[in-house]
Amino acid sequence: MKTTAISLILLSFVSGTLAASPNFVVILTDDQSWVGSSLQIKPDDPRTKSDYFKTPNIERLAFMGTSFTQGYAPAPYCCPTRRSILIGQTPARHIYQKDQRNWTSNYRKQLSIPQMLKQANQAYRTAHFGKWDMRFDDVTPEEMGYDVSDGLTGNGTGGGKGSGGPSAQEDPKLIWEITERTGTFMEDQTSAGHPFFVQVSHYAMHLDIFYREESLNEARNWKKGKKHSMPEFAAMTSDVDTGIGLLLDKIHDLGIENDTYVFFLSDNGGRTGIPGQDDPEIHRNDPLRDGKGSVYEGGVRVPFILIGPDVENQGISHVPVTGLDILPTIADLVGYAKPLPKALDGGSLKSVFMNGGRGEVKRNNPFLIFHQAVARSAESSLILGNYKLVKTWDRNRLELFDISKDIGEAKDLSKQMEAKTNELHQLLVNFLEEVGAETRKVGSKAEVYENATPYRP
Repeated sequence: MKTTAISLILLSFVSGTLAASPNFVVILTDDQSWVGSSLQIKPDDPRTKSDYFKTPNIERLAFMGTSFTQGYAPAPYCCPTRRSILIGQTPARHIYQKDQRNWTSNYRKQLSIPQMLKQANQAYRTAHFGKWDMRFDDVTPEEMGYDVSDGLTGNGTGGGKGSGGPSAQEDPKLIWEITERTGTFMEDQTSAGHPFFVQVSHYAMHLDIFYREESLNEARNWKKGKKHSMPEFAAMTSDVDTGIGLLLDKIHDLGIENDTYVFFLSDNGGRTGIPGQDDPEIHRNDPLRDGKGSVYEGGVRVPFILIGPDVENQGISHVPVTGLDILPTIADLVGYAKPLPKALDGGSLKSVFMNGGRGEVKRNNPFLIFHQAVARSAESSLILGNYKLVKTWDRNRLELFDISKDIGEAKDLSKQMEAKTNELHQLLVNFLEEVGAETRKVGSKAEVYENATPYRP
């Protein structure tokens, strides 16, 4: 009798632990603009959605959870963002390092999301499907803790530039393959009683453009907009939206909606031009300035939605958030007992989404920073409160914007507000010096690739 009672208590404890270990899904689109869907991100600003594309499932995501109007990718390019999300660090700490001889091996030493989850609960199973894009040193998903993956994939896997688009395909950008593999993984883990983490990294909307013929036929009947007007790109956007909807359907069919958090974001801002599209009447990323590859808002501000337990439905939050926040948020939600690395640049969103989208994210530094150099034009930006500093290093140019009033970064306040400009500049310089970041363009992408030291385990 006593043994039976103890067994029941232990069973209850184990069951409670597993029930308290939620599932996590990260959906990452590629090159999707902040205004690259039919979701109006700011309810009072009709410019904050596409004037052509139709994405009912991204709208469905926002209906099911909270949409963050000031969401950011860690970088304005694919590879650095993907590296950063995995370990919660700005690329200034790794890919854009002065110490190019050692940064690739140092990267592998960082705590990743899958590794952290397995330390928190050995029952977790982890997977990555779609675009991996860890260029320079071929770090594998398995090395970073994933149990299942598609391996060393990049742009070319899903139909990269020069692969023959725009054209119709049965499985454009591998949307259906990725979605099916993800659904099977979630079903297998649910059946086995394992909590899981899966990142779904779509190849869309990166170039080349591929789509289903039926999607193109539908898009041709939609009214074209002033900033978005290319039916082929609209069709590709529609197809990836359908893939997102299928994942949401699968979560519902498995009955795990109340145990699953879903993060949705893009890896960087949208392109400023699309081959084959007529010149738009207004900027493709309007009302934002610039686009992919730039540290202005158009390059780093992205759609960012969170759904899950305790997340407000149809919520709108104006709190600045970033892909760097995903790791510490998940750690907070699973009760990770160890201290998180001191080098983390993100913070947990838990206190914000459990407070109706209000409050602030506590990070090691009170600012958000974006930086690129080495094989890219050396640019940095730093956001603190309403103000954003942009520095172009080769011209030593500083610009200051109040992005709460000037989302398009049209009015440079640096001369009018020299004290604030100097304050933010000093924060920027101090941080980059502290982490040993390069502040020059020192070579081409090919040269950097050749000079990177291969990892030797």
